[in-house]
Amino acid sequence: METKPVTLLQLTKYVASLVMVKETQNVWVTAELSDVAVRGGHCYMELLQKNEATGATEAKARAAIWANVYSRIRTEFFHATGQQFSSGMKVMVKASVSMHPVYGLSLVITAVDPGYTMGDLLRRRNEMIARMKAEGIYDLNRNLTWENPLLRIAIISAEGAAGYGDFMNQLGANPSNLRFTTRLFPAIMQGERTASSCIAALDAINSEIDRWDCVVIIRGGGATSDLMGFENYDLAANVAQFPIPVIVGIGHERDITILDYVACIRVKTPTAAAEWLLAMGKECLDLLDRLGLEVHRAVTDRITGCKEQLGIIEGRLPGLPQAALERAKARLDRFSLGLHQVSARRIAPQIARMQSLETSLKMVLPAIIKRHETKLDNIAGMIEALSPAATLRRGYSITRYNGRAVTSPDQVPHGAVIETSVAEGLITSIKQ
Repeated sequence: METKPVTLLQLTKYVASLVMVKETQNVWVTAELSDVAVRGGHCYMELLQKNEATGATEAKARAAIWANVYSRIRTEFFHATGQQFSSGMKVMVKASVSMHPVYGLSLVITAVDPGYTMGDLLRRRNEMIARMKAEGIYDLNRNLTWENPLLRIAIISAEGAAGYGDFMNQLGANPSNLRFTTRLFPAIMQGERTASSCIAALDAINSEIDRWDCVVIIRGGGATSDLMGFENYDLAANVAQFPIPVIVGIGHERDITILDYVACIRVKTPTAAAEWLLAMGKECLDLLDRLGLEVHRAVTDRITGCKEQLGIIEGRLPGLPQAALERAKARLDRFSLGLHQVSARRIAPQIARMQSLETSLKMVLPAIIKRHETKLDNIAGMIEALSPAATLRRGYSITRYNGRAVTSPDQVPHGAVIETSVAEGLITSIKQ
């Protein structure tokens, strides 16, 4: 028996009766947005679930927010997160399964939890910060010092962008007439290529790093979702490790990206980046002005003091030689008087002593001389009695061989000529 066919409408209604049940209505669902588009006041999108390890899509469903609730949901979400709905965003939505005979199966969204989206963004940002801290690179650029002023500026921005124009206009029209050397390193500042493009610009700057004092990364305002390209670990790590100070001025005052955490200087906008650089330059000029005034004041005070001293010296100069001569004369007089007094006290006793010694010598000297003369006569008599000649006169003789007195026969060889001295002469003989 053949089964009676059903119409397509009957089938879709039957499917609707199966899926549109209590369990599939007003269910909170977490997913990633894709293909977000607004048409006729309605917001259409696809909800995706991806494998965290491979990134492959594991589930997909069409979804819509109808115009009667979309305006409210969009306003509340933007106030809470500062972002518009965009592809790639993680969301938690309250959805009901709907099966339409013409449009098929879809999800109708009636509420969105902004806290989940903010939590996911903060979670990923905190994970990147924790990773950089663990790798020891988080504070490298933040802790850099710089030479004031920063006049050679490498700029990373989109060519022709309003933010870049605002930065250059602010920098060029400064009342202090500071002159900056700038060069644009163009980059894509929105979308999926933001990170890779900015990294390429940083690499280009690093290849000629000696030419630059700092790097400025700037982008004007826009939807907060447009800044998601900067929430990238590789870009943040490059900025954190860059060898010269990086100044970040991206978006509006309320906008914050991961680059704001790792850059040396974070300002609110591109214009604020220019104002910060001008303030640093103005600070240096003010310092130079103060130093110049201090030098001028010190020199003026020194010159004034010297003039006063010269005036005093000029007034005293005519009388200075005479006064100096009078002081020198008085000093000589004091020395002369002192010398006379000292001489009188020291020389007079010495003269008296010498006179006393002279009298004593006259009395003692003849007796001393007589005593020494008698002593010398006695010594002369003893020498005469003990002399060889006196010994010879007493009958003794002295035998010499080769001029030396002989005291032993062994000192003279046989046949040698010897001389014997006696009182009356000299006897020569040969030893047998």
